[in-house]
Amino acid sequence: MSGTKTDATVTISAAEKKQVQRANTSGKQPVAFVHGLWLLPNSWDRWVKLFEKAGYVALTPGWPDDPDTVGDAKAHPEVFAGKSIGQIADHVGGVLSGLDKRPAVIGHSFGGLLTEIIAGRGLSAASVAISPAPHRGVLPLPISALRVASVVVKNPKNRHRAVPLTSDQFRYGFANAVDEDEAKELYASYSVPGTGEVLFQAAAANLNPWSEDKVDTKNPDRGPMLIVSGEKDHTVPWAIANSSYKRERHNKDVTEIEKIDGRGHSLTIDHGWKEVAEKALAFVKRFV
Repeated sequence: MSGTKTDATVTISAAEKKQVQRANTSGKQPVAFVHGLWLLPNSWDRWVKLFEKAGYVALTPGWPDDPDTVGDAKAHPEVFAGKSIGQIADHVGGVLSGLDKRPAVIGHSFGGLLTEIIAGRGLSAASVAISPAPHRGVLPLPISALRVASVVVKNPKNRHRAVPLTSDQFRYGFANAVDEDEAKELYASYSVPGTGEVLFQAAAANLNPWSEDKVDTKNPDRGPMLIVSGEKDHTVPWAIANSSYKRERHNKDVTEIEKIDGRGHSLTIDHGWKEVAEKALAFVKRFV
């Protein structure tokens, strides 16, 4: 696959290699799902089934050293520490570069940012960035987003640590638009510690010309892109998603944005996940 831009030191896991081989052997159009901060690839399990039923072959590339399960992640949080946006993007790009066909790429939160980065490298046939974390040039700083980020960036020592969310922090940042019982269930099923590094990078992106938190929005090989935002999202409010859209829409390819009423940052994993997944699937079907 052309357009590859990855670090030569990327180490692809055995599970990721198996997914790539399966996709190539199938001959089907691949769709890659990229998770965000405080989550693991298992957050996409239901999406994988939906897209494969629709005739695609799915991959769920992780971040470097992702544990296999939420239990493993909570037992060994240190494996997340120190991972940067550049390292993670290179890892995901390294996995996808093994595919025979350019994949559609779908990502959530920091996975949405990674989706924009991967698309900007010309590695995707089409992309859907759901509640994408901000990159250099995205200027809005809503209070709710600052509150979520402050969990990590309030302590400079957290830059090199893996930082978990408490149940209350998860409730505010992810699960504010669902009821208390579902919030607790989502926290237990999906929430894991996350690398503090990426939040420090995002916080400083507009002050650092050399930031890894940047997107090539002008690459003519970017492909069609849909940005999705939840109306009640505290972590990536509409102002941030719309600012990303305004930068991406100058690309020659199709760029669209959609706000989903009544939804928070957990929109890919909560009871309403299928509505979001079907919107993403409809967009992918239009182009690949």
